[in-house]
Amino acid sequence: MVVACVLTGSLTLLPLSRSVGQDAADFAQQRISTAVPVVAEDCDLLESAVRPSSADGNAIKTIKARKVPKLVVGIDQNSYGWGYRNPLTKELEGFDIDLVRAIAEEIFGDPDAVTYRAVTTGQRVDALNGREGKDGSVDLVVRTMSISCERKKQVLFSDAYFETGLQVLAPKGSAITGYDRSLKDKRVCSATGSSADAKLKTESYGAQRVLVPNQLDCLVRLQLGMADAIMTDNSLAAGLMAQDPAIERAGAQLPKEYYGVAAMKDNTDLIARVNKVLRDYSAGGDNSRWTQSYRKWLAKGLPGLTGPPKAG
Repeated sequence: MVVACVLTGSLTLLPLSRSVGQDAADFAQQRISTAVPVVAEDCDLLESAVRPSSADGNAIKTIKARKVPKLVVGIDQNSYGWGYRNPLTKELEGFDIDLVRAIAEEIFGDPDAVTYRAVTTGQRVDALNGREGKDGSVDLVVRTMSISCERKKQVLFSDAYFETGLQVLAPKGSAITGYDRSLKDKRVCSATGSSADAKLKTESYGAQRVLVPNQLDCLVRLQLGMADAIMTDNSLAAGLMAQDPAIERAGAQLPKEYYGVAAMKDNTDLIARVNKVLRDYSAGGDNSRWTQSYRKWLAKGLPGLTGPPKAG
């Protein structure tokens, strides 16, 4: 456990720098409505109200007109298999990072035309809506962000690109049996602003909530004896277990949730382009780019998936 704790702690502290020449004022000019209309307000968690399109609306045109024409994307650099900085190569890697690169390639013809911004779980909505300060604003968030009715009131989501569900993690041999009464008086860690945080607010089963900026911080607290269990997405739980084999899933996964790419609500042309990428990304069955990325980063801990979730 000590080795894993040292690794996770070192990853948490690695910052992401800003691209040279990217002016905050330059970014701010992008905060305008786009020409592609949203169809209707709904709470469909699988399918966006915005249809796929290759058209450049106002948002994309403004992004391309920047002094440094790059997409600014909020990501995680601490979630193994999803978005993390490889300690050996110092490069960002993971399933979400592959998707970001595909979006940049679609818009610019260059998968490297991206400025990555590390955002915590609780910063995702604020970063999109410009409440994280001049250096915190992003065009998109691609960070294991679950689509929910409440979040859809604040941001615009793409079609769902991954299926997950909440899961309790505990040390092997623990008396904790899942999201149930075995959590009474136990210290359960989750990330501020996460679906797990919202679930525990609704029903904690008598648990003491421990809140941290990122899911990885929960692993460190568990290892240090500052928490008894973790509640997070099953997809993120797989990465935590890969980093520390002394923990395991406790009980069954809770009902399904779905990840989506998020943008500011007015930037419909940007989400329309993302949805085009997602449509193309999953085309080709076993040979699709979605499947190739899944096999590379996630299949070992999350076996049996054949593609992204589909409406209907």
